[in-house]
Formats: sequence, C-alpha cells, structure tokens
Amino acid sequence: MTPEARQAFEGADVALYLVTDPLARAWIAKLNPSSQSLQDHYKPGKPRQEIYDEMTRRILGHVRAGSNVCAAFYGHPGVFVYPSHAAIRKARNEGYPARMLPAVSAEDCLFSDLGVDPGESGCQSYEATDFLIRRRPVDPTAALVLWQVAVIGKSIYSTEPATTGLAVLVDYLHTWYADDHAVTLYEASPYPLVGSAVKRLRLRDLSDSEPSPLSTLYVPPLEPRPRDPEMLSRLGL
Repeated sequence: MTPEARQAFEGADVALYLVTDPLARAWIAKLNPSSQSLQDHYKPGKPRQEIYDEMTRRILGHVRAGSNVCAAFYGHPGVFVYPSHAAIRKARNEGYPARMLPAVSAEDCLFSDLGVDPGESGCQSYEATDFLIRRRPVDPTAALVLWQVAVIGKSIYSTEPATTGLAVLVDYLHTWYADDHAVTLYEASPYPLVGSAVKRLRLRDLSDSEPSPLSTLYVPPLEPRPRDPEMLSRLGL
C-alpha cells in the first residue's frame, strides 16, 4: 500500500477487501477493525461475472447509504479487477465522488524480478483467454505477458487447474515460437522477505505444468526486429 491508500483504508467508514492469504487479512484487520472481506462471494460453480456483479452491488450499497467507502484489492486495483472499475463508474454516474489509487501490479513485479526492461524490445500484455478467443497477433520480437493462464476458458469459478486451456495456448504459441523456447511461470510475492515464485520451463512442457491461480506467463522475445534503413534516414539516425 502507498501511504495515501493506507490512509484511505484506515479512515473509511466501511472498509472492504479482497486478498489471497491469511497474513494479509490479519494485517488489514489491524488497519481497520471494522473491515469486511469480499471473499465470501466466491462459490465453486458460480459464474465469475455474477461474483463480480455482487461485489459491485455490495460496494455501491454502502456508498448509497452515505458511508465513506474504501475497497482494497490485492495487486493493482485497476488491473484485472472488474468490480473496482464497475463500482467507480456506477458511483460517478449516480453523482458520488469516486477515485482509484494506484498500486503495484504483478507485471511491475515481474519486470523487477525477471530483469525485464519493456523498453528494450517492447511488450505485449494480454489476458490469456482473451488472447486466444480473439486470436491476438503476436510480434515474437517483443516480450509477451499473458495473465491468468491458470483459468483459461473458465467462466465458472473453480479451484481446478485448466489443463485443456494450457494445451490450447501452447498450440497457438507454436505459431511463433519453437517447442524448446524458454518461458517463465511467474507469481509475485506479497511478502517483503519472501521471494517470488519463478518457474522456468520449455514451451513444450507448459501443458503439463500446474500454474497457481495467480501465475502470469512471460514469453521472452526472439531476435530483435531489423531496423528499417529508410526510417533511420528520415529520423537522421
């Protein structure tokens, strides 16, 4: 948390949160003893969109009741967090002041832990299921980051790994990358003194892996794209 986000959470009349581990829950309870978890909306077999809509309605219900509300989500609240964007949009449409405070995302941590500079080759970043169903094109000379690879093709909440989805992903990635291309399954650590989970493997072995629900896939670039002589001349380089 930034100092600004911490102040907002501590001072809220209603403090809601969604985190993934007991230590974070215990720490949040100290920040605001009246805080409430949003985790109870998750039920196996329940459509994810229904879960997110319920969270949004819960947040807005407290806002409409006149409370000063703060909702905290693990990672960055604006990165793959539907309820945060939906709640802010609806609150503003109804005339309530609402804003989002920035935080550190899994991608920010990935750049640091894997020593990746997105400015060197460029970076493509997609949600894994969207990447497949829209047949997103890939520039293999730029880095590729794929989010939520553990739940590819799963619109229903479940704790079971999506092995079929991983196989489809590997097959699609073969369009640009060889079987032995090195990839990394990455999970940022939520703790200051604990290292992130970094699993390096070959693309061919990705189908048999078991990524955690928070895993992000990093696919490094191939050889750099050649420079265009005409464009170099036009730019005076």
